[in-house]
Amino acid sequence: MKKFLQKKLKDQKGMTLIELLAVIVIIAIIAAIAIPAIGNIIENSRVGAIKADASNVLNAANLYELDENVPATAGTVLVSELVSEGYLDDAGEIPTAGSVLLASNTLTATATNGGLSVAFDGADNSAVNTMPNNQEGEYTPASGDGVGKITVTRN
Repeated sequence: MKKFLQKKLKDQKGMTLIELLAVIVIIAIIAAIAIPAIGNIIENSRVGAIKADASNVLNAANLYELDENVPATAGTVLVSELVSEGYLDDAGEIPTAGSVLLASNTLTATATNGGLSVAFDGADNSAVNTMPNNQEGEYTPASGDGVGKITVTRN
């Protein structure tokens, strides 16, 4: 078997330089198309992670308000308080200095994740959930979709 393979390999010639260059050019074209697409997927997932963290904080504030029988006019609750009281295991990318206005259940905080910064300025859960992942700039929900303003910037 070994002699058979050696005999067959003797008859074979290697690739020419032109064939090798053609393969390299094809690989370069595929890479040029794929790299920007992968970058967008990663950026969208970072925004999605921040949105999920913000939604968790707002839901934890809602539970805090219901469990503690806090009147809606009580003001704000800090994210750090939600964590210390056990309503939130981890704030994720939302800073513990962020706050939730209990009267309207709206979040005010600025979160960063891998070169992206998302500022929530009085945004409620509906606004956070309807915000697109691929929109850089300012997002203000249409009427009926929620309240507040969300700003996405690259650092």
